[in-house]
Amino acid sequence: MAHRLRTVGLDFVETAPVRLVFAREVAASPEAVYRALAEDVGGWPQWFSAVSAARSTDGGAGRHIRLRGGTRFEETVIAAEPNEVYAYRVDVTNAPGLRALVEEWRLVRDFSGTRVQWTWAADGTAAFRLGLRLGRAGLGRAFRDAVTRLDHRLSPTAAS
Repeated sequence: MAHRLRTVGLDFVETAPVRLVFAREVAASPEAVYRALAEDVGGWPQWFSAVSAARSTDGGAGRHIRLRGGTRFEETVIAAEPNEVYAYRVDVTNAPGLRALVEEWRLVRDFSGTRVQWTWAADGTAAFRLGLRLGRAGLGRAFRDAVTRLDHRLSPTAAS
């Protein structure tokens, strides 16, 4: 059963009771990574294996996401600064115990490409928060695998 989450802003990324932060260097440019994140939402399942379906809504102001296993999210984009940051808040989900969730993707140009940082900022019941802390390694692995696949997808040889 779907339920509405608490409305939070981008500042929640810094104040959430649970903050999981992961980072990885990729060869792709911030421009290419940003396009994949914000403009090609429908392409997410091709590089983020946890995502089974994704689509933009409201002209890019929202997203509908379905994860493998059946979890669904209706999201609002709360930050879209080209080549720098893309963040969204979950408004409605069927995930039990979740009260608020913001995911932020921050991009920083470095010497060889881009430093991609993903912050998962959440609040929920005590059991949800504990499960999230215990699941940190799995989320980190999912992020690393996804960003690696995205980098391969964006590499010039991938288009050949």
